[in-house]
Amino acid sequence: MKIVFSDFDGTLTVNGKLGAFFFDLLDIIEKNNSELVIVSGRSLSWGHFLLTHFPLKHAIMEGGGVILSKNVDGVISEEFLVSDDELERLESVTAKLQRDVPETVLSVDSFGRKSDRAIEFSQMKQTDVEKAESYLLKEKANFTRSNVHVNFWYGDISKNFAVNYFLKNYTPHIKKEETIFYGDSLNDESMFESFPNTVGVSNIISVLDELYHKPKIILEGKENAGAFGVLNHLKEIFNQSIDF
Repeated sequence: MKIVFSDFDGTLTVNGKLGAFFFDLLDIIEKNNSELVIVSGRSLSWGHFLLTHFPLKHAIMEGGGVILSKNVDGVISEEFLVSDDELERLESVTAKLQRDVPETVLSVDSFGRKSDRAIEFSQMKQTDVEKAESYLLKEKANFTRSNVHVNFWYGDISKNFAVNYFLKNYTPHIKKEETIFYGDSLNDESMFESFPNTVGVSNIISVLDELYHKPKIILEGKENAGAFGVLNHLKEIFNQSIDF
């Protein structure tokens, strides 16, 4: 596999933490002349953190709203996949949501977001979450749930759209058949639907019944939860050159 695309929360983390095993992942990917591209619902600012602190060249953040790239000098550039008008509309609706549904709790990284916003649904009553989602529907905003957030946005944002755009414009020499995607949550479904090589780590079982399009391979057992599952599967495919 020439590129390993992966969700972040719940897929590259274990119990919400990024541990030493992440460096094992980076090591095996590098040794096999592949590249890790994180595809996450986390903020633009998180993308800067990942590219600054780890040997990564690219990251796709905010659910596919922005692509970050780091050149050989360590300079990071950003490309947004939504228009300025949609960014302005998002800012306006976010302000109205906070005013009209004051129970809404925005994520602590909202200040670092541009193409989407995130609601901390775990810190809200279920009735208040539903109230916020109803408001977003009224405002014709797109939204989806990840492991930790309700992300909302305007424009054509999805992990699938962004990854296809990335392959066409950043790595045109690589075919999607030469890539693999790992995920564990509802907002990974667009990738499960359209990419040929997809894997769900074992903790995806908690949302599996809610997915119409499921990953091609579903790992099982506690030993394959989160980053451990990604690491185990990568060892298997790189060592044995498994065909999908």
